[in-house]
Formats: sequence, C-alpha cells, structure tokens
Amino acid sequence: MAFACTLHLALCFLCFSVFYYHHMVSKRKSRAIPLCWPLVGMLPELLANRHRIHGWITSLLAVSKLNFRFTGPTSSSMRLFITCDPANVRHVFTSNFCNYPKGPDFAEIFDIFGGGIFNVDGDAWRRQRAKAQLLMCRPQFRAFVSRCSRAKVETSLLPLLAHFAATGEACNLQDVFMRLTFDTTTMMVSGADAGCLATSLPEVAFARAVDDVMRVLLVRHIVPLSWWKLARRLGVGYERTMAEALRTCDLFVHETIEKRRAEKARGEAEDSADLLSSYINDDEESADAFLRDTTMNLISAGRDASAMALSWFFYLLTKNPHVVSKILEELRAIDSIATADGMVTFDSDELRPLVYLHAALSETLRLYPPVPLEHKGVLAADVLPSGHGVRPGDKIVVSLFAMARMDAVWGNDCREFRPERWVTKDGKLRYVPSYKFMAFSSGPRTCLGKDMAFVQLKAVAAAVLKNFEVEAVPGHVVEPALSIVLHMKNGFMVRVKRRTTNAQLL
Repeated sequence: MAFACTLHLALCFLCFSVFYYHHMVSKRKSRAIPLCWPLVGMLPELLANRHRIHGWITSLLAVSKLNFRFTGPTSSSMRLFITCDPANVRHVFTSNFCNYPKGPDFAEIFDIFGGGIFNVDGDAWRRQRAKAQLLMCRPQFRAFVSRCSRAKVETSLLPLLAHFAATGEACNLQDVFMRLTFDTTTMMVSGADAGCLATSLPEVAFARAVDDVMRVLLVRHIVPLSWWKLARRLGVGYERTMAEALRTCDLFVHETIEKRRAEKARGEAEDSADLLSSYINDDEESADAFLRDTTMNLISAGRDASAMALSWFFYLLTKNPHVVSKILEELRAIDSIATADGMVTFDSDELRPLVYLHAALSETLRLYPPVPLEHKGVLAADVLPSGHGVRPGDKIVVSLFAMARMDAVWGNDCREFRPERWVTKDGKLRYVPSYKFMAFSSGPRTCLGKDMAFVQLKAVAAAVLKNFEVEAVPGHVVEPALSIVLHMKNGFMVRVKRRTTNAQLL
C-alpha cells in the first residue's frame, strides 16, 4: 500500500513537472530566457551552462535588451540584476557610486584578499587608495616599472621564445605570459625576481594556487551563498581546493614579506622602489595583516590581468595577420635596442605614442576583458536609468564580456576584432568613456595600474612581434575557462619562429 502511494505521488509530481515545463516554455519570449522553477528558481539553467557562463550571459542579455533579473532559490540571497547597459554602469559606478558598495557578501566571496583595497569600502578603501596612488605616481616607481618590464623581456622572455623557435616544439603561450607577469609583478611589488620564466619552466606553487582560487571564485558566484559557505565549513568539494590554495598563497606572501623585512633590517632595501618596501617603511602600514592583504591584492591583480590581455592579444593576431603587418609597420618608424643575441627590444617612451599598437591592445581588452564580470551590492532602493528598480539585498552583476558583443553598444561589427574603431580620421586615439570600455573598471574605483599595464603590454607585444612569428597550433581549441579571470581553458598552444632580418627591415 505504501509503495502504491509513493508511486502515485511520484507520478503526480512528474505530470505536474511536465505540465509546468510546457506551460513556462509556451510563455517565455525566447529560448535563451531561463525557466523559473518553484523553490530552485533559475539556478538549474545557470548550473547547466556554467561551462560557458560568459557566452550564456551574453545570449541572455542580447534578447532582454541589455538587462535581466535572475531569480535564485527561494529564501536564498541569490537575487541578481545582470546588466551590460552603459547607462546603468555609469549610474552604479559613478553617478550614484556611494549607493553601490562592494558589500560584505563580496568580501566573503573574495576572502583571499582579506581587508585589501580590492575588497573594502568607505573610509578604509579611500585611505588605501590614496596611499597606493601616492606610491604608484612617484617618478621613481614608474621608472622602476619600465626598467623591470624591459629587463624581463630581454633577459628571460625573448631567450625562452628563441629556445622554442630553435627546437620547433609547441609552447603554451598563456603559460609563458603568466610566468612573465608573475615575475614582473613580484619584482614591482617586492623587488624579488621569482625566476618563474626560466627555460626549465619550474613549477611555482603560488601561481598554481592562484589559478585554483580563480576557479573557485566563479563557482561561488553561481551558487547560493549559504551553499558554498556550508561546503567551506565542511571542507568539501571546491572549498577543499580553496582552503589548500589559501594556505599556499599565505605561505608565499608571508615568506616574501619576511624576506623584505630582513633586507630592510640589514640596510639593503633603503633605496628600493618596490611597493612592499614603501609600505614596510611606513610604520602605519607595516602590520602583518595589512601587508599580507596588500601584497596578495597587488600580486594577483598584476599577474592575471596582464597575462590574459597578452594571451588573447596574440590569439587574435594569429587570426588577423593584417593587424600584425600594421603594427610592424608602426614599429619600423621608431628606434629599437639591440640585445646581445641579435634580437631587439624597445624603450617604453618610444612605444608610448604608437597609436595602432595601443588601439589593437584596447580592442583585445574590449573583446576579452581579463576580469569579465563586475559585482556590486545595493545600499538603498534605487531606480536605474533603464527603469529597473533595485533594493537592498540585490546584487548587480555587470558583464563586460557581454557588453563588447552588443550591437546596441558597439555597433553591428561588435564581435569583430577591429583596432580601427579606436582610431579617429586624423590618426589619433579615439576617446571611449570608461562606462562603455570597462577593462580597467569605471568611476572612483578605476584601476590605478592602467598606465603601467599599458607600459608592460606594449613592451612585451612589440618585442615579441618584432623578433618572432607566432602561429597557432592547428586544431587547438581556445575558449574561456570556468574562472573569475578570463583564462583560456586549454591554454594557447603555438609555434614560434625567428623573424628574418630582411622581414624586419622591409
């Protein structure tokens, strides 16, 4: 009897589910719009599309006029307003900035960054930003950044690529660039060269741990807060990976800080231009927790963003050889610096005025922003320029990846890689407001390292293009990974060969 009742209930539930499914499908305007189920909301479709999350969000926003309200499970805090509307971005990030803090939920998701500038709001954020801005704007530090970038390219990157060119073996260019930016970032932050870009390609535990962290951070974005917090408490699944990665990161950062403190005690770091030395020399900013959080914020930001920009840049160049020709033509007009092994590099001051190179890098950052999602909380009820209302407890998610692919924002050629969109008729760089081009965020929280990032990107791009031809390995699939940073899921496998002297002089 009990079995018959259970079977009857199961059949009733199945019939209801089938009826409900067909009813909801008949009501929705597009197949791209997720179904909102009882109890679980739209979560099933989000989880089903997690492997292609950025493309899924793009298709969602394309059919819903740049804005979509996502409903999570009942009684969860998963109330997301997803947008790529520049008017809303301007309102949230600039016009009504104070009403849209990152908030406590953001800080919990990104707990790896502790109380660093990436996580905090209010007075703590203003104080940290003012300090960081003061340090980064010093001529001494800017010169140090240029010197580190060129030196690393000349002594490590070019010899490594020359090695691959000589052997003819394929290399993972994404891995190469992540090693490069890890070395340059640790030099700028702590004054130490991690040696990650050596020809032997040594394993670096910290770099691997940060990659694990970035994957877990995206998972935390697509499941309810209570779910992943329970997993963290139990130490299971992705959260077990996160705990192990955090221990590795903390150990690396602790050793980096202690090494710099020891050098300062011996009088070896008095004139150092790196950021960590400056913070250690400031008694107000030398507490262990502050130094740990600040160092973690700076290294993570510098490593991932530049590496991903370079990886996607060269991926796009392999598909657009005419852009390579135009950049090489531009490089021929400026002086280069010969290296000991017959290759060339460039001074950052020589590269600064190159319009087309800057345009090609900007177009890469538009199409493949290193951080493809921005996340904001809501302090008080408000109405956005699009007419949508938001209230406390909502989360606003801005998709930079989707914005780049909207006809309404960038025109009907928005999916094309076209550096020319950044150049005016008289050959100057076209101004695009940051609420439309958000690769470096927008408003008061605009990235302080924007200028330094372009210095590094141009130094690497120019040197690699001038000395090598880069060809993608046929059949290798390149697509975004499941990560909060726009990593390439399978890396970027290429073969490189030296450019002939004649080709360089043509």
